[in-house]
Amino acid sequence: MKTPLRLAAVLGTAAACTAALAGCSSSSSTTSAAGASTSSASASASVSASGSGSASAPASPAESFPVTVTAANGQVTIPAQPARIVSLDPTGTEDLYAVGAGKQVVAVDQYSDFPAGAPKTSLSGLTPNIEAIAKYNPSLVVASQDSGGLVAGLKKLGIPVLIEPAAATLNAAYAQIEQIGQATGHGATAASVVAGMRQQIAAQVLKAGSGHKDLTYYWELSANPFYSAASSTFIGEIVGLFGLKNVADKASKPADGGYPQLSQEYIVTAKPEIIFLADNQAADGGQSPSVVAKRPGWSGIPAVKDNEVIGLNDDVASRWGPRLPLLVGEIAQAVESASK
Repeated sequence: MKTPLRLAAVLGTAAACTAALAGCSSSSSTTSAAGASTSSASASASVSASGSGSASAPASPAESFPVTVTAANGQVTIPAQPARIVSLDPTGTEDLYAVGAGKQVVAVDQYSDFPAGAPKTSLSGLTPNIEAIAKYNPSLVVASQDSGGLVAGLKKLGIPVLIEPAAATLNAAYAQIEQIGQATGHGATAASVVAGMRQQIAAQVLKAGSGHKDLTYYWELSANPFYSAASSTFIGEIVGLFGLKNVADKASKPADGGYPQLSQEYIVTAKPEIIFLADNQAADGGQSPSVVAKRPGWSGIPAVKDNEVIGLNDDVASRWGPRLPLLVGEIAQAVESASK
């Protein structure tokens, strides 16, 4: 299930930017279903493809504490290797388990559904309850945004918080994994996770090819209204690895933060050759390939006629963690099929 926070942020940003053009741009620090734009590469999360991570181990001499890292909320000092970690973000949870800090995690938020063994609770990263979080006696809290005075509230209790917002670039996603590794005493494992991700993604792009400038695509975040992701976004960068042309780019304006609202007429006229659905699971709208084929006027779109409507794993498509190679793999398969 796609994290509601992500889609709500995309739709909210688009609506807010349309209503008030000033101050909205693709660099605004907004989380999104696709890994929305953020202000810098200093904070972005990643999780291993398996999600299991390695067993938690004491920090090595090279990873001694205290450790100070620079997250989206500034410099954060962790005085000792955190033995009790609370994660308020699904990608942060995946990151923690990927780098080997899983055994240190005592609670995760209500939307953290991967890996399966994570200690899921009713905690919320969107509307955090300081008192409820504090009951877990955390030595570190990981979140994607500073909602409801989270950082200030926990600071009063002496609890460090890492704000790791949605990644704006792949490099930012890699950097976030490494930062979470450093903060938890698993820097070496985090570096290994990142290296593995880079290798997997490079191999997938090499196999499918990176020069498909003749192929057009439409990335669907939601239907009714139809929101997409332009090339300036995190998702746009990932699909751009294969050289595809994004039909949403002509409709995107600075005011929409890279997430334009499109009309059905616009999409039908653009005639995309591949359609990626990040809203195909039931909880996210149930926009399956068969549903898309029945939309008025869509039967003439090349992607529909040629069965190139791809129902993605919505969870993987809405996060920016170490399961990114799985997303790239889904895209690669679609590119190979469409280019035959």
